[in-house]
Amino acid sequence: MRTGHAVELHIEELILQGFVPAERARIGEALERELARLLAEEGLPGTVSRAGEISHMNGGTVTVLPGGKAEAVGAKVARAVYEGMSQLSRRGQS
Repeated sequence: MRTGHAVELHIEELILQGFVPAERARIGEALERELARLLAEEGLPGTVSRAGEISHMNGGTVTVLPGGKAEAVGAKVARAVYEGMSQLSRRGQS
């Protein structure tokens, strides 16, 4: 059973190339929703939950097909961020 923990995640920079400004906000909202869902359902990956503060993490590059819906793009970016946290955990870095 998971216990409730407060998690504060601050994404300082998210570079969205090739999207119109109106889509950027929708992508950000979708990213937030999907990341919240992943954290609620899966929890924080391994050592990330015990690391305290992580000063830097590269979520990698996400490639999407032209015409991709903003909500799908945001969800894909969220999964990439979550996977980045999982990779930190597997390497034992904080």
